[in-house]
Order: sequence, then C-alpha cells, then structure tokens
Amino acid sequence: MTTAGPGATEAAGAAPAREFRRALGLFDGTMLVIGSMIGSGIFIVSADIARTVGSGGWLLAVWLVTGLMTVTGALAYGELAGMMPHAGGQYVYLRESYNPLTGFLYGWTFFLVIQTGTIAAVGVAFAKFTAVLIPSLGDSTVLFSAGPVRVTAQRLVAILNVAVLTAVNTQGITGGKWIQNVFTSAKTAALAGLIALGLVAGASLGVFRANLATFWDATTTHASAGGAAAPVPLAGIALLGALGVAMVGSLFSSDAWNNVTFTAGETVNPRRNIPLSLAIGTGAVTVLYLLANVAYLAVLPVAGTPGAADAAGRGIQFAAADRVATAAMSVILGPAAAAVMAVLIMVSTFGCNNGLILSGARVYYAMARDGVFFRSAGKLNAKGVPGAALVVQCVWACLLCLSGTYADLLDYVIFAVLLFYILTVIGIFRLRRTRPGAERPYRAFGYPVLPALYVVAALAIAVDLLVLKPAYTWPGLGIVVLGIPAFFAWKATETPRS
Repeated sequence: MTTAGPGATEAAGAAPAREFRRALGLFDGTMLVIGSMIGSGIFIVSADIARTVGSGGWLLAVWLVTGLMTVTGALAYGELAGMMPHAGGQYVYLRESYNPLTGFLYGWTFFLVIQTGTIAAVGVAFAKFTAVLIPSLGDSTVLFSAGPVRVTAQRLVAILNVAVLTAVNTQGITGGKWIQNVFTSAKTAALAGLIALGLVAGASLGVFRANLATFWDATTTHASAGGAAAPVPLAGIALLGALGVAMVGSLFSSDAWNNVTFTAGETVNPRRNIPLSLAIGTGAVTVLYLLANVAYLAVLPVAGTPGAADAAGRGIQFAAADRVATAAMSVILGPAAAAVMAVLIMVSTFGCNNGLILSGARVYYAMARDGVFFRSAGKLNAKGVPGAALVVQCVWACLLCLSGTYADLLDYVIFAVLLFYILTVIGIFRLRRTRPGAERPYRAFGYPVLPALYVVAALAIAVDLLVLKPAYTWPGLGIVVLGIPAFFAWKATETPRS
C-alpha cells in the first residue's frame, strides 16, 4: 500500500524535491491538541447538557465520562501514531488497518463535513462573539441577498477568519505553529483564570451547596410555549438514553484531539512526541473542562426559568443564548462579563481554527498521494506545506459559512464520527494480529481492556443516537455511503503518485 510520507520528487526539470519540514516538537504538538479541542463548546454546551440530565452530579458525570473516553481513545491512537508516523494520521491508520476504501470514506466525510464543517462553525462562533463587541458585525446586518444566498456581516467575518488563517498557514509551518502556541497558551491561562475566579467567588455564594441538595436528581427539562420549565424525572433506561444524548455536546467540545496525528510528517521524533502530545493534551483539557463545570455550579443553580430577569434566575439550563460561562461571570463581574467573555472566546476560537486549518490539509495531502483526491493537493509548495490542499479546504469551508448549513451537517455526522473512532481503535486489535512484528515504540495503555471498553462505550452511545436521534444519524450514514461511488470514480481517473 502507498505510504503518505514526505513529498516525492517533482517531474523532470522541475524544482528540487520538497519535503515536510520537521518543526513541531512535544510542546507544539501538545498545544495543537489542546488548542484544537478548546473552542467555544466548553463555554456553551453545558446548558443543553443541564436541560437533558437536570442536575449537577449528572452534568459532571457527562463531562467525566467524556473525558475518560477521550483520554482512553488518545492513548489507543498513540500506538497507531508510533507505528505509522506519516502525514494524514487517522486516514492512514484506517487505510492500513482495513483497506483503501475505508480510509477514503473517512477522508471523504472529513473533507465534506467533519473538518470543514467544524472550521465553518468555529469561524462563525468567532464572528458571533466579535459582534458582541461590535454589534454592526452581527447576523442582522445584511450586506447582500439574492434568493437562498444571504451574505451578512457575521458570515463575512467568519469567512475572513478562515481565509486569513489559511493564508498564514500557506507560508510555512512556522507561522501556523507560533499562532497555535501563543493563542493556546493565552486561552488556557484565561480559562484557568475563569475557573479560579468562579471557585473563589462561589465559595461565599452558597450556590454550590444548594446544587448539592439535588445533585443526583436526574430530570429532562424543556421550555414550554409560555416560557415555564417542565422537568420530567429520569431513571433506568430513560436516564441512560438521556446521558448518551447529552454526551453529544461534550464529545464534540472534546473532539479534534486526533488532529495532531495528521501532522506526523512535520513532527520531530513523531513516534515519541505524538503519543505524548495526545496523552498530555487530552488529560489537561479533561481536567480544565471538569473544573470549568465545577466553577459554573459554584455560581449558578442548575435549574432555572427561561424568562427570568437575571442569570441566577435562568440558571445553567436557560443561560441567555446558552452562554453559560458569560452567565457565570456576570454574577461575579456584572455587565463587564459579556465583553470579557467575548474576548476570551474570540481568542479561543481563533486559536482553535488555526489548529483545524493547519492539520486538516495534511489529510487531503495523504489522500491525493494515494490518487483519491485532487492531484494538486498532494504537492508541497515552496514553503514545504500542502498549499493547494489548504486552499481547497478554505474554499469549501467558506462556502459552508456562506450557506449557513454547517451546523446541520455537523449534527448529521455525529454518528459517523463515532463510527470512525470505533473502527480506528478496533484497528489496533486487527494490526496486532496481522502485523505482530511491526515496530511499536509505544503500546496502547491498558491493552486490551481499555481499548475494548472504549469501543463498547462508543458503540453504546452510537446505538443510543441511532434510536433516539434518527433524524441526525441516518443522513450522516448517507454522506458516508455516498463516498463509495466517489471512491471508485477517483480510482478510475487518478493514479497514485510515485
């Protein structure tokens, strides 16, 4: 099978061979993991989780289980990263564990929706919080409208966010690396400060003590037409189902940790540094996410009323526009909270999108080298990065920003994303059997028990979504299945580069 390694020699008479430049060390890889994971989700999705499970204990349980799954998955991926330190990461793992079609189906879905849809969504999140500071840049400011096409100031800011970061990353790995390191360090420190502020201020409010009184009282809550909340008690199978649905938000807030595997071609000593980056990065984010939710519980009641006049009355469940972190900080900082949180989330989403843009193009590069993506995407530019792949990714992500459909598409691929994670971890078992003599500088921690538990837990969530959220799961499977004829079409017209 083709290995997506360093760039190959160009045609006769062309410039000398271009190769990836190994410029990412352990710190850079760890910043890429943390920065790609922390976007806007941790500041928002706890509201929906609280409405779904109804109490502080179950809210923390959702984040804890998500964190354990994420770290376990990352530890398992470390073995594959050590075995196959090539550009493309998970695409390469699936291709080598199963067959080229399986790898392509991942790459197809990754390009159409998973990565580009996430880039669009994060770009729009950046734009939304920019509008908090500059209201004229909001979605209500329409710049152009023609039929289904509607260009607003918010969408234009999102497109500029994606385009600027793409342009920086076409100029070499160094610029993208420094943006990642600076913005990830800044937002990690800011999130830690938010946590500390919440815990210190909450110690004197007595809110956490009140939340403890209903800590394990599971309910699901919906707002009625009149604005009143109607909690419904949960127990048994209904509770398990609610927990699975609630984990959708936390899983996506914890996603993208695998992106560091895509950059193996540019990582110094990738067999060591990528597994370590995965372990350190996912562990750090899991701790930060848990502590952030403890801080929310320290200053806001879980339950609330949709139409309440203040943040405390709305609680975590009905924080305005689901902005839980802003609501929590408003209790402490007052009116200044909106601006402070807007700046924090702008920093967070800017760094997050840089990591997504930087790493995602390496998957299309690997696919193009295998003859199943645009040929130009398989070339490195004069700066040693896949410039054409970055541009193609940018164009599609910007179209998704413009269309406004990225959120729906992301909902549709929840099930597919879980399946690809499951298949990748199962690939460890397959490769242990089919390639027992392969070099494994790192072996999956807790093998075979922990990887097997990951597969079981992810399968349980996938089945839960299949039953309770069929409107989202089946379209996602449809997108994956459409990749089958696309694969054979690519193979009929493209040939792998030597």
